[in-house]
Amino acid sequence: MIQWAWAIGVVMTVTVPVVAHHSFAAEFDRDKPVKLKGVITKLEWMNPHIWLYLDVTDDSGKVTNWGFSGGPPGLLTRRGVQKENLTPGKVVIVSGFRAKDGSNNCSAGSVTFADGKSVFTGSAEDVIPGRQ
Repeated sequence: MIQWAWAIGVVMTVTVPVVAHHSFAAEFDRDKPVKLKGVITKLEWMNPHIWLYLDVTDDSGKVTNWGFSGGPPGLLTRRGVQKENLTPGKVVIVSGFRAKDGSNNCSAGSVTFADGKSVFTGSAEDVIPGRQ
């Protein structure tokens, strides 16, 4: 009995992280590119993907909050993207692709800062905006 419980525990430990991860194609639509300028409201810097949230103001003045899924923190750090560069209050432009479910969630393929510097913020398997 104890061996079965141990075996089930091992299987659950191994399979849950695999199921939790998703591919770009499963969640985002490469036929719906977005490029939005907004103010960073929140950053979730954690595995398996960071999430960056922006308040985006449309032409009528309506503000909508958008969420952008990026790569894992370790990968982004190796690319030179630092958590401190994505602090709330900064204005950035994020390019990526809209979620298939039509929500205000997107992939974060690249982030462009006020000084014009642009960094690739997607996961290794993500599509690079402009290179489909």
